[in-house]
Amino acid sequence: MAENTNPPSRALSRRRLLGGGAAALGVAGITWGATTVVERSEHEQQAGKLVEPFYGVHQAGIATTPQAHGTFIGFDLLPGTDRAVVVGIMKMWSEDASRLTAGSPALADTERELAVDPARLTVTVGYGPGLFTKLGLHSRQPDWFEPLPSYAIDRLDERWGGSDLLLQICGDDPVTIAHAVRVLTKNVRSLTTIRWTQKGFRNARGTTPEGTTMRNLMGQVDGTVNPAPGTVDFDSLIWHDGTGQSWLAGGTSLVLRRIRMEMDTWDELDRSGRELTMGRTLSNGAPLNGTDEFDEADFTLTDKFGIPVIPPGSHIARAHQTHEKEQFFRRAYNYDDAPESGQTSNSGLIFAAFQRDIAEQYLPVQQRLSDFDALNEWTTPIGSAVYLIPPGCTENDYLGSGLLG
Repeated sequence: MAENTNPPSRALSRRRLLGGGAAALGVAGITWGATTVVERSEHEQQAGKLVEPFYGVHQAGIATTPQAHGTFIGFDLLPGTDRAVVVGIMKMWSEDASRLTAGSPALADTERELAVDPARLTVTVGYGPGLFTKLGLHSRQPDWFEPLPSYAIDRLDERWGGSDLLLQICGDDPVTIAHAVRVLTKNVRSLTTIRWTQKGFRNARGTTPEGTTMRNLMGQVDGTVNPAPGTVDFDSLIWHDGTGQSWLAGGTSLVLRRIRMEMDTWDELDRSGRELTMGRTLSNGAPLNGTDEFDEADFTLTDKFGIPVIPPGSHIARAHQTHEKEQFFRRAYNYDDAPESGQTSNSGLIFAAFQRDIAEQYLPVQQRLSDFDALNEWTTPIGSAVYLIPPGCTENDYLGSGLLG
């Protein structure tokens, strides 16, 4: 009898793949996929429905736990704009933002379905020096509030310069943010021009444990030494107490810097060189004298040859406060835009620093970094702007009423 050369029945033949076997695999795949989709849908629904309060003593988007995405929009008022027009803009933005952040459509929302998932949306409004000039409000402008001085390290591009108004729109879902941007900008297009839009990102929600310090695109832990929201130190360092300008009580100020990262040359630096430049380990952000990210940096410690363990010219050594008032709150976002002509990358940091007094808290640190910081070889400030952030408001009021009303 001839030998049976057919494969055993358990073998996965082409016929089985194209026939019943494939169907069976397909059914199994559909079942697994459906379960996964259901579980993922429930998880995303929970995240999408999270709400950050709009009304309050302070504006949201500052002490708020940073969201995954942030869009910053600078507006300039059209010539001839008076205070009444700006009051109208503030009332409209306050009303629409209160609705959108709660997961409700704005009053004239033409894409209402995009408003139902707030995903921790926040809308923060700021005023640039130009607004005070155009509205004749110099007497209500703190004496320390003016554009930053020129620094040797700056290569500023005018397109990223200061503007009259700022919207900072943050959230955990880019679709929600895009919708909010559209709603809040289209209603003022006859009254303002958009000077720039800057889009940034951090880790997606759930990627890292809550409270994890973000990493920038150089791979560095960015923002370890930062006042903690909700503490006495944070309140005294960030929120203005109204001294000299009662309308600003509960508000703050913002320094917004666009910092390009020279990624192509950074790639050429070895790991040890990167850590000496920063003064921290790359693995967990610990200072070079420690083992944990939040260990105290010891700038006096030397090795057996008498060489400082943390180089005096490292970034953390130059940024370290010389007294307790030289602190501010960093809430930065990465950017990674399409490369411009002749470039292979266009990445960097949208550096947002909040403080009660720019001159007292921010300027001394920035001057030290400009004078010498090892990191300057791989970072270049290309944009700079300052804003006053008015306090929050109640349901019967609007943002900026203390200044404009």
